Amino acid sequence: MARVVVNVMPKAEILDPQGQAVHRALGRIGVSGVSDVRQGKRFELEVDDSVTDEDLGRLAETLLANMVIEDFEVVRGEGK
Repeated sequence: MARVVVNVMPKAEILDPQGQAVHRALGRIGVSGVSDVRQGKRFELEVDDSVTDEDLGRLAETLLANMVIEDFEVVRGEGK
């Protein structure tokens, strides 16, 4: 079994209100120097060797990401 992580993020041109809310809150807790925050989703999968990169891409495109407004990245072998 191998660990695969799929990171899903809003596309750069898509407004990210959750990220903006976090960014605004940084000043209230005394944190400066952060120029932008984007919020996304992380999926961790345990897969066997029969699952191909193509399978993972199809899974991400059809089930995990909304391809109209999100991009994804598949990373094999990433830990927790």
